[in-house]
Amino acid sequence: MWTCGYRHAGPSKIKRSVLAKIVKRTQNTFNVSIAEVGDNDSWKQAKIGFCVVGNDWRYINAKVDHIFNYIEEMGIAQVISSHLEITSYSEWLNMQSEGADKYGDF
Repeated sequence: MWTCGYRHAGPSKIKRSVLAKIVKRTQNTFNVSIAEVGDNDSWKQAKIGFCVVGNDWRYINAKVDHIFNYIEEMGIAQVISSHLEITSYSEWLNMQSEGADKYGDF
């Protein structure tokens, strides 16, 4: 997730236009799920989140880095902050299956 600010802060039409460009171009280039996830009421900034799924954390990390760089290089919004979280569900599933019966906690 990253927070961006706009060079030309103005009406919400400008924000929607900038967000639409970022979201559509990123979706088309990287085939990721991406959406505005915060600061919806602010016309000066937006929080955008995206999701990358895979089975190799190195690949995921590299793809996320490419996406961050791609959005910054567009030059239509300034990146204020970013947050990266990589979660492995296979480790969590293994822990769950080792400690649970057929029906778990039911």
